[in-house]
Amino acid sequence: MEIAELVTELVEKYRGEAAPLVEVGDPVLRAVAEPVNGQVEPELLRDLVEILFATMHAAPGVGVAAPQIGIPLRMAVLGDSAIVAEEVATARGRRPLPEFTIINPTYTADGGDIGFYEGCLSMPGYQAVVSRPESIVATYQDVDGVQHTERLTGWPARIFQHETDHLHGIIYIDKADTRSLTTNDHLRERWAQPTPAEAARALGFSLP
Repeated sequence: MEIAELVTELVEKYRGEAAPLVEVGDPVLRAVAEPVNGQVEPELLRDLVEILFATMHAAPGVGVAAPQIGIPLRMAVLGDSAIVAEEVATARGRRPLPEFTIINPTYTADGGDIGFYEGCLSMPGYQAVVSRPESIVATYQDVDGVQHTERLTGWPARIFQHETDHLHGIIYIDKADTRSLTTNDHLRERWAQPTPAEAARALGFSLP
């Protein structure tokens, strides 16, 4: 089925509402998504963005890529309004990230790597430590086709990288130190410290 047909079918079924999340094992999560280049009419693209945001809110999460709802297009939505303890916010560089759409995103590293626990809505129940550049230069188009280039640091940079990976068929566990893998329950009970240093010592993995 052509991309435009897939999007039309999804929009007709879930217009303005959350769509089901695709989970690991579905080939769409391992495919390289197609660049957005006019194959979907602008109004239909806006409808897709609305569904992506509804899905992100319902999960809830801080980002959803189009392949996570079965659409192999290079686009995602991001946004993080979580309020966390000051110690956690400082250690992780986690600050509010206003909601926005990224289309055909790319990024380059603009700093050294740092490791933190990540999870994924398409692989529920688990988290693992992923080392990523702490700072990046991100480029993307918005839903109106306007090109943006900006420097992102801390948690916003991590979210951008995580969602962009989805568009290359990459899931966070591909980049994770698998010795750090933990259930969400263990993460809350044992490894909720601002950094994963204690988990690294106990579970035997290294941090950058």
